[in-house]
Amino acid sequence: MASRTDTKTRILDAAEKLFAERGFSETSLRLITSKAEVNLASVNYHFGSKKELIRAVLARYLDVFMPNAAAEIVALQKSPQTASLDEIFSTLIQPLLDLNTLRSGGTIIFLQLLGRGYIESQGHLRWFITTHYGAYLASFIAAVKQSAPHIPAVEMFWRLHFTLGTIVFTMASADALNEIAAADYDEHNDTEAILRKVIPYMAAGVAVPVPTN
Repeated sequence: MASRTDTKTRILDAAEKLFAERGFSETSLRLITSKAEVNLASVNYHFGSKKELIRAVLARYLDVFMPNAAAEIVALQKSPQTASLDEIFSTLIQPLLDLNTLRSGGTIIFLQLLGRGYIESQGHLRWFITTHYGAYLASFIAAVKQSAPHIPAVEMFWRLHFTLGTIVFTMASADALNEIAAADYDEHNDTEAILRKVIPYMAAGVAVPVPTN
């Protein structure tokens, strides 16, 4: 049993790194098996297909992040006052940072993988997330809508996707942005500091009134 677990973990670790660096479409199973030092039969045995492997890679993060993020939303909503968008988005910070306990750089890896899923039109991955984690997503979206009731549903759809794109791009580029900030402004940030910088920007973008003309 231990050897089976080790093989499965090696495949997941290799796939995760390659998916984040190269994307899902550009990463072949042969490349994954080479990096994991296993044979193709092992991938088929443990996962059945490349799509199932992609889902399993994301699930390692989502199984931790989604319940923790939902719990933060529940705790925030215990306040008698309606939470601001800044407060709602801020509830995601600690659950995202906790992903670093799964593996080094887990926060950024997770967001890179999530971004890949949307950029590469991985429809099966969006289906997987909404099917398995839909209740957690619904609690977050409901909180956002409650805080910004003046935004029509279709506009909110777009703005939340713009928000996802903003945070994915920012965190995927974190190393380069930190180097520029350090060289040009003598400012030094860690992952949490970057997240706290981007949240007010995202909250303001979601809440801005829809133009009437």
